Amino acid sequence: MAEFKTAFQKMLIHEGGYVNDPEDQGGETYKGISRTMHNQWPGWAIIDKFKNKFGFPATLDLSVELQNHVELFYRSNFWSPLNADHISNQVIANSIFDFSVNAGIITSVRLAQSIVGVKADGIIGEVAIKNLNSLDFGCFLPAFTVGKISHYIAIIKKRPANKKYLYGWVIRALEYIE
Repeated sequence: MAEFKTAFQKMLIHEGGYVNDPEDQGGETYKGISRTMHNQWPGWAIIDKFKNKFGFPATLDLSVELQNHVELFYRSNFWSPLNADHISNQVIANSIFDFSVNAGIITSVRLAQSIVGVKADGIIGEVAIKNLNSLDFGCFLPAFTVGKISHYIAIIKKRPANKKYLYGWVIRALEYIE
C-alpha cells in the first residue's frame, strides 16, 4: 500500500518554500499552503514570528514545529480524505495526491474516477479504490496526466494571467509518469 511520507516528500519539491506572489490568487503561501485559503492554519502564527528575524524566509525550514504543522496539514487535508493508504501503487497515489494539492481533491478524484470507470462524484470510496488497484498502471498514469494538463489549459482559458504557471504545471504533471 502507498505511503504518505513518500508522496509528501515528492509533492514538497513542487510546492517550494515561502512565496508571496501578488499575481497568485492564493496570495502568501508556504510549501503550497495558501494563507488566503487556509488562514486558520497554525503555521501562519509561526511564520509571522519569523518575518522580522534575520534570514527570513530561509530560516522557516529550520523550525521543526512548523515542518510538523506542514506535514500534518497535508496528511489531514489531502492524504487521508483520498484514502490513499489503500492505493496499492505508490506512483499512482503520488500522482493523485499531488494533483489534489495543486487542483483540489474533488478535481483530482473526479479525474481518477472517470479513468477507472466509476461515478465521478469526487469522493474516493471502496469501489474507486478497487478499480484503481486493479487497473493497469501503464493505462492509468498517461490518461491521468493528459487530464491534468487539460485542466491546466482550462484554467488559463478562464484566467489568462495564469499562463505564466503553465510550463511549471505541465512539468509537474509529467514528473509523475514513471
